[in-house]
Amino acid sequence: MLIRPRVSGAFPLRLVVAALPVAWLAASSLAAVSVTVAGSAAAQDDSRSNAESRPKGFKVLLDRVTHRGREVVGIYGLMSEPTQPGMWRVQVWEELDDRVTVATDKISCSLTSPLRITGTARQLIIRELNPGGVITPANRLDHLMWWAVCVPAQAGKDPATLGPLARQLGYSGRLAEREQVVIGPGR
Repeated sequence: MLIRPRVSGAFPLRLVVAALPVAWLAASSLAAVSVTVAGSAAAQDDSRSNAESRPKGFKVLLDRVTHRGREVVGIYGLMSEPTQPGMWRVQVWEELDDRVTVATDKISCSLTSPLRITGTARQLIIRELNPGGVITPANRLDHLMWWAVCVPAQAGKDPATLGPLARQLGYSGRLAEREQVVIGPGR
């Protein structure tokens, strides 16, 4: 499914599709689609119209202004993995002034091994999480996604304030957070 932002005028769209090439990662089936809009007038129109283009069930997790412009990150299309209990597949929408990227991530809600699996065309990133633990700028988005998928009622709330709830749900808050990067052949 390709999601194209609205563009006024005749600006060309450039489509970049990335998929993880490592064969054993086929079960993860993570992919990203990026749509880039050329021209500053189109980028301005795009930032105003992207809210209308967002898919049904879209939840905004992050909305901020960065050095790249306004960034909106959200999720939609939550589906359980039939072969992996406690594992969920979710569409991640990252919107900047000049492009929208849609990727498929996996989130594990396991009490002993909560994690987020994400990646790019050349690497798979596995991040082991610690719900109820310390939240930093480096892990904030991972935790925002984890809470939105595993405890949907907490979607969009600051994960740094959810420690007591995490412990109430059975998470110790003392798990080690780690990141593993698996490099695969490029295209």
